[in-house]
Order: sequence, then C-alpha cells, then structure tokens
Amino acid sequence: MKKKYIADIKDRDVVESVYLVKDKIMAMAKNGKPYLTLKLMDKTGEVDAKVWDNADQIAELFDKNDFLAVRAKASVYLGKMQLILSELKLVPEESVELADFLPETERDINQMVEELWTLIDSLGDPELKRLLSAFFSDAELLAQYRVAPAAKGMHHVYLGGLLEHSLSVAKLVDAIMPLYVGLNRDLLIAGALLHDIGKVREMTYLRAFDYSDEGKLIGHITIGVEMLQERIAALPGFPFELGMLLKHMLLSHHGQYEYGSPKRPKTVEATILNYLDDLDSKINGIRTHIKKEPDNPSRWTSYHRLYDRYFFKENCLPVAVQEECPEESEPAEPAPCPEPAVAEPGVHTPQGPAGNQPAARPQQSRGERKNFSNNPFAALKDDFDLF
Repeated sequence: MKKKYIADIKDRDVVESVYLVKDKIMAMAKNGKPYLTLKLMDKTGEVDAKVWDNADQIAELFDKNDFLAVRAKASVYLGKMQLILSELKLVPEESVELADFLPETERDINQMVEELWTLIDSLGDPELKRLLSAFFSDAELLAQYRVAPAAKGMHHVYLGGLLEHSLSVAKLVDAIMPLYVGLNRDLLIAGALLHDIGKVREMTYLRAFDYSDEGKLIGHITIGVEMLQERIAALPGFPFELGMLLKHMLLSHHGQYEYGSPKRPKTVEATILNYLDDLDSKINGIRTHIKKEPDNPSRWTSYHRLYDRYFFKENCLPVAVQEECPEESEPAEPAPCPEPAVAEPGVHTPQGPAGNQPAARPQQSRGERKNFSNNPFAALKDDFDLF
C-alpha cells in the first residue's frame, strides 16, 4: 500500500494508507444510531475520520495507539478535512516504520544540540557551567532531551519540541539582556535550559504523545526539581543559595498556582523565565493552530479552546490586496529641520498663509483599504473540534 501523508490529502481524494489512531470516540447521532469518530495521525499532521456504519462492531477491532490500514473518501466539512472510512484493518507494529507516524521538529536536531553546548560554554559562572555540563554529558538524558516533545497538545507537540522550545527561551533571554541592566544571564540561561527538564520523564512518545504514570501522578515541575537536586548533590561544594534560586525558577515557571506552579515567581529572573516561557509557548501554539487548517478558505481559524478565541490568518490576504501594499524600502534620510527664526525687537517676521498655525502635514499615500464587512464567524460558529 502506497503511503499517503495526511498533509497531501485533497478534497475528494480516495485515500488508501496506514495511520496511527490518536483518539477514538463512540458517539450517537440524532437518529440514535452510533457512529465512530477517530483522530488519525502521521508525521505530517492529523485528520478526523468517521465510521458511520456498523460502528459498534468495528470499534471492537482496534484501540487507541493502534495502526490502521484504511480506505476512505476525503471531504472538506466546515473548512476542515475529514475522512469517511469504508474499510479498515489492524496493522501489526512490526510492519510499520514508526518515524512515519510522529511529527518532528523542522529544525536539525544535531545543530540544536551544538547550540545547546554553545550556550553552556558561554556561561561565566563556573558552578552553573559545571551543573549544566553534568546534566547534558549524561548520554541517556541527552538522548531523551533532544527527542522529547514539549507537550501533549499545547505547544511544540513534536519530536525535538522540548529542545527547540528550551533553546528559544534561552535566545529570548539574550534578546532582552541589553534592555535591562543587572540581570543574571547565567542563571536565566540555566533556567531556560532546565525549566522543562522533567518532561523527559513526564511524557511518553514511542507512539502517540501521552503522559507517563509518573507524569500524571507527579508532573514535570516536581520531577525536574528532583532531577536538579540529584545533580547538585553529586557536585561537591555547589553553592546552596545558587541551587535554591535555580530550584525556585523551576518551581515557579508556570507563574500561578492555578497553572500548576507550587510557587509564584519571587525573583526578577524567575519572573522573566515565566513570561518568556509563556511567550514562546503561545507563539508556537497559535502558529500551529493556524497552519493545521490549510483547506479552510476562511480568513479566520476555527475556534481555539485553550485561548477561547478565533485567530485571523494574517498571511492569507488575497493576491490583489498584497499587490496593493508597497514593497518595503529603506527609510529616506529625514530632511533637516531648520531652527525657528527669532525675531529681533521691532522687526516684523512674516507668517505663512495660516498665521501662526504650522503648515498642514501631507498625508502618506496608501492603497485603498478594502472593507471586509462580512462576519468572519458566521461560517465558523458551529465548527468545534470533538477533541
């Protein structure tokens, strides 16, 4: 069976391929007839699938995290691609290539690992450099850290997502350093690289991304602090207060109690880490939400449950509108502003035609703004994901 990646599926395609079952829900139609809703995935994305006939019997043939060979008809419904399944068959794991079914970062992981070591080498604090070197010189830990996703569904939900996210937060640290004098860069970089270290044990990712028993019962914040304490204990003479400040950053990086933080940030560096972590997470989550609906012709996304809103697809303007926008050019050198003349006593200084009023500033020429008066939510108000 020739592989058909989800990203390549078009409206009205007849699809025959193997996918991983991410979710499986039995529901009831208005007429009382049961039907099956699946979330199928491969490394390029996810797609909803429906089984309308014999749903009870078919549901017993497979479970979540199984691989299915399916035959289906693709159709776009309310701007989202879905598959109507006519045939399916359970596929044994040993006959598939797992790398085809899990999304992965678009960045080169080996290059990101080099960036990780460059950041560690840039630290001026010998104790923090010693601590981070102890963490990432552990081959088993580094192998997990470089491949783990950053989350199950909120942001950076792909292999390599944890490393990508941690590096992005560290780069944001360096971006703000020139703006605020006196920040402890070394502590911030260490916090950026270690704040989610517990996710290497919180997440499982051999098939669909999920939480381990340890992740569900303890969580990555507590796991991360335990891992940090173990490393510090193995480093003779590590400063107690430095360890305490770093532990506080891990404990408080979610910001608020209701978001899972045992502590709220109580240092400048912990506060910065909280906001930079949140910033990078949100940017990635929103961009992923926008990109996952290429078949939706609307200028607006479907409803995002986490952020409780729709998002405008700012890069989907019609070609005609884009052509109206002038190309960016280097700003012109500002004209020198003449100093105002000072009238000598008894000497009359002539005024312009408007007396003492300054001359009217010429309006900048712009393309005519189109009036998008249609309600963008009209076609989307009922478009809620089942998952």
